[in-house]
Amino acid sequence: MGEPGAWGEVTAGLRVSRPVLVARLLELDAAGALTTAHVRAGAQVGGVNVRTVWRWLDAARTEGRMERRPRARLELPDQMWEVLAQAGGNVAALHRHLKAAGGEVPSLASLHRVVRRDLEAGRVLPDRAVVRRERDEQQTRQALADLALAGPQGGGAVKTSAPPRLGPEATSGLPVGQSGALAGVALPAGAQLVRTSWVRAVAEAVGQAMASQGAVCVFGDPGRGKTAAVRMALHEVPPGWKVTWVPVPVRPSVAGMRRAVFDALGLAGRFPHTSALADAAVTGALGEARVLVVDEAQRLPVPCLEYLQSLWDHPGTRVTLVLCGAGSERALSGLPQLASRVVAWQEVPRLTGAEVATVVTGFHPLWRTVPAADLTWIDRSCAHGTFRTWAALTAHLQNALLTIADASIDRALLRRLFQRVAPPL
Repeated sequence: MGEPGAWGEVTAGLRVSRPVLVARLLELDAAGALTTAHVRAGAQVGGVNVRTVWRWLDAARTEGRMERRPRARLELPDQMWEVLAQAGGNVAALHRHLKAAGGEVPSLASLHRVVRRDLEAGRVLPDRAVVRRERDEQQTRQALADLALAGPQGGGAVKTSAPPRLGPEATSGLPVGQSGALAGVALPAGAQLVRTSWVRAVAEAVGQAMASQGAVCVFGDPGRGKTAAVRMALHEVPPGWKVTWVPVPVRPSVAGMRRAVFDALGLAGRFPHTSALADAAVTGALGEARVLVVDEAQRLPVPCLEYLQSLWDHPGTRVTLVLCGAGSERALSGLPQLASRVVAWQEVPRLTGAEVATVVTGFHPLWRTVPAADLTWIDRSCAHGTFRTWAALTAHLQNALLTIADASIDRALLRRLFQRVAPPL
């Protein structure tokens, strides 16, 4: 009994990792000198029992593996996080949903572990009320779209037909319309995007920046269609290019901006625990040609702009930076180093009086029944050349025609709708 105690005192402070221990035992085995005493000693310094060491040796001989067999990491897709948010964070409700859907379902304890792990890593669970409100709004928009496409079934409402798909031959000089199915752009039912002169100017500016891998600033007052113009410009990029939209966090900091870029790039795995590792992952992903679009850039303080500049200046990245937002040109004035790298400053102006009739009749078929003089009056009285106001007015007008019996587009109806789209003075 004295010898094991003495041996335990000798090995008490020794700890050897599995790969080192197995490699040494295999050397002894290859030399024909391996004995059970070596295995018992290895179990002592490895902190495991003798049978475990023999299993390690067997795995090394048969599989060539000296490390632990890697376990598959359980990940929850974004759809399951949405279900969890709708359930108010109730993991048991998510587990019931998965079981009802069929297929292989992890245990409830495993789901709890995964949710806790991702929340501790920085994943934010949306508020249930917000998720429910967004779902209801989406259902309402879809219902209005279905009504517009199908036409009213009764009740004396004014009939509206589905908008025709206009091509270059049928526009008679009008700007060419595009389908409203463009990610990130919400349009009233039946509306279509219109390639105005300033949309073409934004596309040209972005193209110039991509050619030189520079930066472009798209600015202008709110509601003029800056974001839609950039999305139209980047809807089809040349082969080999990718487009990433980076959302600006609320009260942005450098740490928050780093996380926003990491998430926008869709990088695999958990967010790194150090900024150096996160920056290495981001710059690695930016090694391929990519357009990095930062909307609402006017909210970025100078340190966040410096972070974006550091990504762009990194020798291993190939980035075209698009900064978009009302006042983004003023935000860049606080960082002359980045402002000097902007190859194109593109303003999106208001619609002029001469453009209004052409643009809005190409935007939605409802306006084609309104005389040009009334369109000018609407713009002068309410819209003031702001495209977002025209879009909101279109949605209200469409809804009124679908829900009010014997409604007609006249100035009395339009004056009532003006009060919905413009705040009281």
